Amino acid sequence: MDDQLAADIGTRLRTARRTKALTLADAAAATGISVSTLSRLETGGRRATLEQLLPLADLYEAALDELVGRAEPPRKQGDGRVIIPLTKEPGGLRAYKMTLPPRRDDDPSPELRTHEGWEWMYVLSGRLRVLLAEHDLTLGKGEAAEFDTHVPHWFGAAGPVPVELLTLFGPQGERVHVRARSRGQWG
Repeated sequence: MDDQLAADIGTRLRTARRTKALTLADAAAATGISVSTLSRLETGGRRATLEQLLPLADLYEAALDELVGRAEPPRKQGDGRVIIPLTKEPGGLRAYKMTLPPRRDDDPSPELRTHEGWEWMYVLSGRLRVLLAEHDLTLGKGEAAEFDTHVPHWFGAAGPVPVELLTLFGPQGERVHVRARSRGQWG
């Protein structure tokens, strides 16, 4: 572990502790790690061991990956899309948070594509335009769409404001299974 990595981990440890509104003494009492050791870890003066990181991750309710900085970074696409993977397990359903750039008047016409899978999208902010074969849908905050990706499709921001959305993608056609419905939907 180099000095910069130790300093970066220290910064994340300090941020996690402060987010929980804990003092060094609070963290020391809860984990059994001395105040001086915690202080040196947070300043990068000491390299963190797994034996120290595990109880700190539990105390701060943080993933170990977050503390050591090994989370998968957002992927920026050439078209301005930012995709943040939310699942780490390979295969099966995959979850992503996406930010799509605003549409401009000079953007090319959308190209519909097809591929294996099933997609579910939920709009967090902005307005999402979804083209599904001959259907042209606009979804707002709190609305969702679900479709078979064998259907020709395209999606992007519906205008001059970026759109944020959560998406679940099943590469082999796995679908989201809704197990609960509101009272009026049970018939």
